[in-house]
Amino acid sequence: MIKQKISITDIAKKSGLSITTVSRVLSGKAEQYRIGKKSQQKIRDAAEELEYVPNHFAANLKSGKSRTVAMIVPSLTNPFFAGIASEINAEVRRFGYITIIGDSDETHEIEKLELQQMVSRNIEGLIIAPCGNQWEHIKKLHDQGLPIVCIDRYFEELNIPYVSTDNYDGAYTATKHLIENGHSMITCIQGIQQSTPNRLRVKGFKDALEEAGIRSYNVVGDDFTVQNGFLETKLLLQQKQLPTAIFTLSNTIAMGCIKALKEKNVRIPEDISLITFDEHPYLDYLETPISCIAQPVSDISKLAIKFLFSRLNNNENEINQVLLKPEMKFKKSVRRIT
Repeated sequence: MIKQKISITDIAKKSGLSITTVSRVLSGKAEQYRIGKKSQQKIRDAAEELEYVPNHFAANLKSGKSRTVAMIVPSLTNPFFAGIASEINAEVRRFGYITIIGDSDETHEIEKLELQQMVSRNIEGLIIAPCGNQWEHIKKLHDQGLPIVCIDRYFEELNIPYVSTDNYDGAYTATKHLIENGHSMITCIQGIQQSTPNRLRVKGFKDALEEAGIRSYNVVGDDFTVQNGFLETKLLLQQKQLPTAIFTLSNTIAMGCIKALKEKNVRIPEDISLITFDEHPYLDYLETPISCIAQPVSDISKLAIKFLFSRLNNNENEINQVLLKPEMKFKKSVRRIT
């Protein structure tokens, strides 16, 4: 049986003070109403002894504020987005707010439904990594005054604030590293083709190759999933001429790629070199640690929350669209071809 909820009436009886005095102390208005320190302590002691839990819902009804922000990501099974969600949640908590987290499963209709349900809960702001290139439902809420910040994925043509990685620079740097180590037969396994990060990563990959005079390259795949990495690598291994290197555009794709290579006893980097976008702890614990482009997850999260709460507090900044530089981490998965 659920224990009966303690009310301020119970605390008033326990402390011997009036309900009004208890209410003022617990709502942080003790100094405003000149309530003595001894009375304040008596009320707090009674509240602690009775294990009192404040009714934030009732307080929110009075104030009209929910002290809640929403976050929607394309997939919580993706370690990158799970990490972002964890960082965002911790940052939001620092402001005394809570976070409702939703997963769109890379589907527009689910994203729209999740957003509709979150708005019905009177959210005060939204952090979103959109799952594709449909933006009308997000722009509508932004135009209605809901503070919104996009993370990772964003819309270049809209004036909606965003914080992301310089995906072009990261992919260009990774590809140059492969070229500098003698690789010219490189296959790129991409993710969701229409997403902004994927398009920029593919462009960085192609530009680095073409600048080096390499006109023949291969871009395959269509999803940021383990399965996509696994299936595309299986297909690659059936070709007569294998690539000397593979560049995967997410750590989930890399997981699938590594599984397929292992099944065929293809060694990294002796037989095929591998580099990936996104860092994850598992990359260091593999038999061959995997070189990667590390995104500044913590900085992305903190800056996104800074932008969001600036808008919640009506302190808009002129700068509201930022790309952060990723870091190339050299490990042991790229072999030098002489």
